[in-house]
Amino acid sequence: MQKFDRLTAVAAPILTDNIDTDQIIPIPRMLASMRPDYGAALFGNWRYVEGDQPNPSFILNKPPFTNAKIVLAGENFGCGSSREHAVWALMGFGVRCVIAMSFGDIFFNNCFKRGLLPVVLSPDLVRSLAAEIMSTSEAHPITVNLVDRKITTVEGTEINFSIDDGLREILLEGLDEIGKILKHELDINAFQMRDRQLRPWIYEATPAALRQQMAVATGSVITSEPIKR
Repeated sequence: MQKFDRLTAVAAPILTDNIDTDQIIPIPRMLASMRPDYGAALFGNWRYVEGDQPNPSFILNKPPFTNAKIVLAGENFGCGSSREHAVWALMGFGVRCVIAMSFGDIFFNNCFKRGLLPVVLSPDLVRSLAAEIMSTSEAHPITVNLVDRKITTVEGTEINFSIDDGLREILLEGLDEIGKILKHELDINAFQMRDRQLRPWIYEATPAALRQQMAVATGSVITSEPIKR
């Protein structure tokens, strides 16, 4: 998984509340796309008009936001279904950070599994940040610093944000689920060595023999007959 430490980039304000995962990536576009192309489906019902032509009024189709790597959002961003495709679509477009007033819980957790940083700020701070960005038509980037837990605005103001230490570590080190487990590889190997001495039969037995020994230990009945339905 790609690490995240600091990001300086253009931020696109999309402050509509309750943007759900079906708005982030609509089901028809999700089903019609392969995973590497999910970025093209991001906000598909808003980015495109009839004939899949770019909608000139949607912010991600307007310079300088066509290359935005940060999204500013309203309340409850990523609510709705639990589809992880919403995170894939944002990442596929190039977004690495979403700064919102609040998030849907499942979407929030999915972000950390793919290397996308979700930052929660108060509504007043998000609106103020958006106003600074929209005050000029030029590309004035902001900086999100996960190392120091700070956001530097267009005007140079620093905003502190909170994040769980464990989740922060996942992004800083670029750890996926397997990577998190492998951090404990020495402890896992040590446990297995001890366990081989205590219960060697687990490691030597065939699957069928292992089931039989477990059945004896638990008083269960093992049968080779198929289950009749």
